[in-house]
Amino acid sequence: MATSSQDERQDVEEEEEESSSEESEEDVEPKLKYERIGNDLKNKLLSKDCVSCLAVHPKFLAVGTHWGMIHIFDHAGNAVRDKEIAAHTTTVNQLSIDDNGDHIASCSDDGRVMISGLYTSENNQTVNFDRPVKAVAIDPKFGKHGSGKNFVTGDDKLILNERGGLFNRHKTVLLHQGEGLIREIKWKGDFIAWTNDHGVKIFDMSSRNRITFISKDHSYRADQYRCNMCWKDGRTLLLAWADKVKVCIVKDREDRDIRDLPQRYVEIIAMFTIDSFACGISPLGDSLVILTFEKETQEEDNRQVSKRPHLLIVEPHMEYFEEISNDALSVRGFQEYKPIDYHLEILVSETISDENLFYIVSPKDIIVSKERDIDDHVTWLLDHEDFEEAVDVVEKNEHLLRKHSYKEVAKQYLHFLLEEGNFEEAARQCPRILGKNKELWEEETWKFQKYKQLKVLAPYLPRSEPQLSPAIYELVLNDFLNTDSETFLNIVKEWPSNLYNVQTIITATLDRLDRERNNTVLLRALGELYTLERQYEKSLAIYLKYCSIAKSKERLGNTDVFQLIHKYNLFSSISDKIVQLMEFDEDQAAKLLIDNMDKLPIEQVVKQLEHHEKFLFAYLDRVCQKDQQLCQAYHGQLVKLYAEFAPKKLLPFLKSSIHYPLQKAMDECQVRGLIPEQVYLLGRMGDLKKALTLITTKLKDVTQAIEFCKDKNDEELWADLIKFSIDKPSFIKGLLHNIGTHVDPIRLIPQIQNGMEIPGLRDSLVKILQDYNLQMSLREGCRRILVADSFNLLDRLVKTQRRGVAVDSSQCCPICQQRIIVTDLRYASNVVLFHCKHAFHEDCLPTNSMERCTICSTQRRGPGSKGVVK
Repeated sequence: MATSSQDERQDVEEEEEESSSEESEEDVEPKLKYERIGNDLKNKLLSKDCVSCLAVHPKFLAVGTHWGMIHIFDHAGNAVRDKEIAAHTTTVNQLSIDDNGDHIASCSDDGRVMISGLYTSENNQTVNFDRPVKAVAIDPKFGKHGSGKNFVTGDDKLILNERGGLFNRHKTVLLHQGEGLIREIKWKGDFIAWTNDHGVKIFDMSSRNRITFISKDHSYRADQYRCNMCWKDGRTLLLAWADKVKVCIVKDREDRDIRDLPQRYVEIIAMFTIDSFACGISPLGDSLVILTFEKETQEEDNRQVSKRPHLLIVEPHMEYFEEISNDALSVRGFQEYKPIDYHLEILVSETISDENLFYIVSPKDIIVSKERDIDDHVTWLLDHEDFEEAVDVVEKNEHLLRKHSYKEVAKQYLHFLLEEGNFEEAARQCPRILGKNKELWEEETWKFQKYKQLKVLAPYLPRSEPQLSPAIYELVLNDFLNTDSETFLNIVKEWPSNLYNVQTIITATLDRLDRERNNTVLLRALGELYTLERQYEKSLAIYLKYCSIAKSKERLGNTDVFQLIHKYNLFSSISDKIVQLMEFDEDQAAKLLIDNMDKLPIEQVVKQLEHHEKFLFAYLDRVCQKDQQLCQAYHGQLVKLYAEFAPKKLLPFLKSSIHYPLQKAMDECQVRGLIPEQVYLLGRMGDLKKALTLITTKLKDVTQAIEFCKDKNDEELWADLIKFSIDKPSFIKGLLHNIGTHVDPIRLIPQIQNGMEIPGLRDSLVKILQDYNLQMSLREGCRRILVADSFNLLDRLVKTQRRGVAVDSSQCCPICQQRIIVTDLRYASNVVLFHCKHAFHEDCLPTNSMERCTICSTQRRGPGSKGVVK
């Protein structure tokens, strides 16, 4: 019991040291995870014995001890019944297992080598040597029939032990000797690798030849710094000896040269030196896993002790390596150990889904290490508060997770964001994290409520798939109702009414309006809510109340009331509220009234607006723009309204309409001094001279005066204009520029006083001449065109009349009804053929009708009725 308590205290201390060491290291995710094997291995073996060696197999673990025992455990450290072998009397130096896991070979300093069958004793062997045996390797195919039951032993000699011959006797073959003790043997496929004091050699069992020697390359003692070997595959051997690491590949020689070299050779593809001593090596994909022992010691309790061993992962190269990770290990009693006390064994997975296991062995501890899986990665991300990356990983690999779930990780992420006060990011992540899970949405909504951040979450709340409980949406609406009226209105408009109880929100809004009676935003929201409840009359009343309270700038662009009227056909309800609607927004109101004149006739609207001239003008103006005939009866009123509110539109209206009293319109224009309009009206009334006088005296616009005269084309007007302009140089200039094509300039030029200075006179005279030349040129051109066309038409007529006319043999004379063309010459007669295709016998026609077709003349036809052939 005392020993157990001491071990537990030691475990706690080591875990504390490990955690403090990890905290001090760089914040980088490790590649491997570690677990100490316990159960029977710890409680029954390590409590009373020490581990000397370990061999691993997919089925079990074989542990050799310093007391000479071999224990069989499963991979969790549980002892396998009846599998404890008392093989030796002293330390077990090495264990080797065949590929099937049926036999174990062991050796010891007691000189015995044992082959022990785990399921049968048929092939059990015990071979006694007179010297300590340091290494042993069993044939991987030992259990197969006809394999020879081979195994190799190493002391100061390398001996192949096999059975064969007629009586299946044991025999030995010396493979190597004379280079010191053989301390390690590894057999893979056809190749046996072993180490001695000088280096590493490889023997090819297929050719029964030694194929290479790899030198030691350092001066460290072989008995203190063991050469560690591991076959990565059937051709690649990994070596780690002291501080040297090599990767060797067995290759086939392409051409056999004259020196009769072995068919195979070894090439070193990577070689480098590390800063510590290697205690084991294993492959990890294209990388290497190396168990290392620090060269420097550390002081503890006034004495020098060893440092923690490390598990180093590197990418190998020639002359250098790239470190991937370097983990310090908490091994029991590491302070007292030397490099020779550590071992590293690998259990290669047999399937893709399984992972390689690395066993770190020391006298009082066995730690198993394996690559970190998705669960481990997620755990590390969560521990380092990289929640967003954790959610991404879980989302993509949920089918591979065993420990974590998407729901649990997502909740941790949201909880972290809320605790950190990052509410915007938390709300933004909700749709992605919570997805379509209704329960999670509602749970997180209440958390946002706790932090009073519902307004941040509102834009992301789902409205379908999933649709949450009405209480959730009402909670959000109430929050905005009390804190943000504008957003409350927008949400009422945006959210479907089936999400929440509308009447509940109406009640809450009315309560709020009792305290804030002039809150126009809440009035609009209340109107929208009544609309959702189909209480349209109440909704309209609310909007009209809003119209009376809201400022004009606030009402601008608000279309709620008009949309309500149009959508739900509330025209009967607004028949006596037209003025209120015009006060609210005259543009939208006028548009609504015009678009629905079948429901609100013009007469009814004009009657309500007759005392509000501005609104009446806005309405009638739009009606007029749509169709003047619709408001024909009100054109007289429109003249006055245009004159008052839009003088620029009056003249176009006067020109486009005839349904107004001219004198009344004239009076309105005279009162307001609208000269162009008066000119137009005088023109319509026939008082052209007065109109011209207004243009020349009031407007003083010679161009308009000239255009007026051109439009009326009256000689007296031209005379009056010339008479008025004769003493005004600017007017004379304008006349000279513009009347050349309408009035003979001779009428104007002689009346100009001698010596009068007229600006631009030369240019005006040049223009008159140019206009005259242009007229002459046009006349000459027209004459030429006319002559050419006449000749062309005459030529066409002649050619047409000369053209032959076909007469069918069945054609008859319209007078005698006999055939025109006969074959009997006795009855033949001359034929008269007209261009209209009518044909007659010459004898049948009267003498006075030979020049014109009688049929066409009767029908008064024109061209083609004259004869051309006789």
